[in-house]
Amino acid sequence: MPDGAPGLDELGSAPLLVASDVDGTLVDDHERLTLRTHVAVNAVRAAGGHFVLATGRPPRAVDPIAAQLDFAPLAVCANGAVLYDTGSGRVVSAALMSPELLGTVAELVRRYLPGAGFAAERVAQGEHDSATPRFAASTGYQHAWLEPDTVTAADAEVLAHPAVKLLVRQPGMTSDEMHARIAPHLNGLADVTYATNNGLIEFHVPGVTKATGIRLAIEHLGLTDDVRTAAFGDMPNDAEMLRWASMGVAMGNAHPLARGAANVVTATNLDDGVARVLERWF
Repeated sequence: MPDGAPGLDELGSAPLLVASDVDGTLVDDHERLTLRTHVAVNAVRAAGGHFVLATGRPPRAVDPIAAQLDFAPLAVCANGAVLYDTGSGRVVSAALMSPELLGTVAELVRRYLPGAGFAAERVAQGEHDSATPRFAASTGYQHAWLEPDTVTAADAEVLAHPAVKLLVRQPGMTSDEMHARIAPHLNGLADVTYATNNGLIEFHVPGVTKATGIRLAIEHLGLTDDVRTAAFGDMPNDAEMLRWASMGVAMGNAHPLARGAANVVTATNLDDGVARVLERWF
């Protein structure tokens, strides 16, 4: 592949909407956009296109990424469960797991992943409101990354409030292994995915994916359903989005499930893989 990206003949015509995952895709390992990627994203906007973030991160963790752009993008957060306006700090919509659903999923986890810890990600109408604790974790939950705003509580308290996702952590296992053990037993009760292979899986209400979140973003932007789209991603939580988009692009560092869902593969996130594709369109 010339310049580490597919040729234009493989990519087709330029999309009107571009959606990109964040970690392992848009940013480097220090959570920074490179200058080349920054310029390429601005070129989408200059050409009249729309750029949307599509991430497993909650709204509170998207703001530092949006702040690196020259505009305030819409963000599909929590793997599609939340549509967030980074400009106003407003949660446009949220698909919430009820306490009853959280409790039922937790019982299945206890049965098939004994010893795992729970955490719940919550949202409020205004993401900068302080009344609702955003991240509640059980005392047995071992963090996969730094969560400075964690409220620690008993399992019952973690599961007692509506949440956009339930996180389950099992150090010593891979996320692949965890997913294989629990997914066959959900029977449509909830959806499960993962954005890291470091012993962490995430549950949502049935049918929630980044693809459904992008469809909500398209509606919010006043675009038509048949708009040409491109999506970039690297992990299993990106697979539905990559499969659904007019052109799904997996990163060179992508998980096999993401690669299998994509139309083409670009360079890694450390080699400006997103920019290399956007430069061929815009």
